[in-house]
Amino acid sequence: MLDRIDDAMNKATKPEEELSKRQFNDEQIKQGVRLLLEGIGEDPQREGLLETPDRIARMCREIFCGMSQDAAVPLAKTFTAENTDIVLEKDITFYSVCEHHLLPFYGKVHVAYLPDGKVVGLSKLARVVQVYARRPQMQERMTVQIADAVMEHLQPQGVMVMIEAEHLCMTMRGVRQPGSKTVTYAARGIWKDNTALQQQFFQLVEAK
Repeated sequence: MLDRIDDAMNKATKPEEELSKRQFNDEQIKQGVRLLLEGIGEDPQREGLLETPDRIARMCREIFCGMSQDAAVPLAKTFTAENTDIVLEKDITFYSVCEHHLLPFYGKVHVAYLPDGKVVGLSKLARVVQVYARRPQMQERMTVQIADAVMEHLQPQGVMVMIEAEHLCMTMRGVRQPGSKTVTYAARGIWKDNTALQQQFFQLVEAK
């Protein structure tokens, strides 16, 4: 376990350029963008589009950087905490890309866990969300990945994760329902079959 965390931390400390060279192929991305533009009847050589392939390639390094990251890294450093009740980090803003249409979906993530003797810095929960959001995703999978990562690496008594998101693949195309939201949640450990604890989580999320 420690070896895997050390390896992940070493990978995370590599310069962004090294990760990009290993993970991304800028030329293939640029070629794909040019083909897409031609496919919709555009001219990739016209002034407004001439630099678009390069812009898209650089953008991909940013919005898909989670593919090169490991959630074990932000959860590696913990602190001893006795007699701690529920820890909740709510309204974590995220932006991701739907793997089905390559259109954005975005919203809020709420993460709660019941510590079993150790806690993690609150900013680290937001970093775990970013790791899984910054890759081609499904909201359902992302919800489970966040819950499982916190459960595995922090080893609390239980974890509850809820995501509320708007999907542009549903609001700007298809059924075209702007403002509609998809809500998913995952419960682990003590939260799995404890209805009262689940209701407490929902009340905390809704509290102002």
